[in-house]
Amino acid sequence: MLAWLDRLPLGLLLMIALTLGLAPFAPEPHVWEKLKMLAAGELVRPIDIFDLLLHGVPWLLLLAKLGRLVLLRLRPLR
Repeated sequence: MLAWLDRLPLGLLLMIALTLGLAPFAPEPHVWEKLKMLAAGELVRPIDIFDLLLHGVPWLLLLAKLGRLVLLRLRPLR
């Protein structure tokens, strides 16, 4: 079911998260700005929601991959 996630290289996901996930880097990472807007209840424009998805998905994929690796190592051998 999650074989596609297992096939994604961890290094590639890390590079995508660090580049697209944080771009632009100055004055602050875009995903951080959008998360602050979300927490303040100011994330209402469709372009801002799209931006959050665009910059947040690489981080979600990276976290899913890391979680999957941990779960597979903790699973007892059969």
